[in-house]
Amino acid sequence: QVQLVESGGGLVQAGGSLRLSCVASGSIFSINSKIFSINSMSWYRQAPGKQRELVAAITSGGSKNYAASVKGRFTISRDNAKKTVYLQMTSLKPEDTAVYYCNPGWNNNYWGQGTQVTISS
Repeated sequence: QVQLVESGGGLVQAGGSLRLSCVASGSIFSINSKIFSINSMSWYRQAPGKQRELVAAITSGGSKNYAASVKGRFTISRDNAKKTVYLQMTSLKPEDTAVYYCNPGWNNNYWGQGTQVTISS
């Protein structure tokens, strides 16, 4: 069992910044303490009326990939000791408005409640 808790969202003006966090916890870490550190973690987002889309991903080795729409503006990072993945978002645009979710590489069925990001023009 895994719990994912996203936070850090909010309402900001276009051009602003936000830092999202996702903390993973649960009984799975008692069974396999390394499962977080040896797997990739991803951030997704879902805007109203649209499908959920991949925003950024980071591998266990620290390699990062980004959607074309956020490349150069968003930065994904992780702290394995805290079982936390971050998404630093800068130069935010109204089209970045969405609910943001993190997702673990070892089970794509796990989702948290998400954190709402709203960018005003």
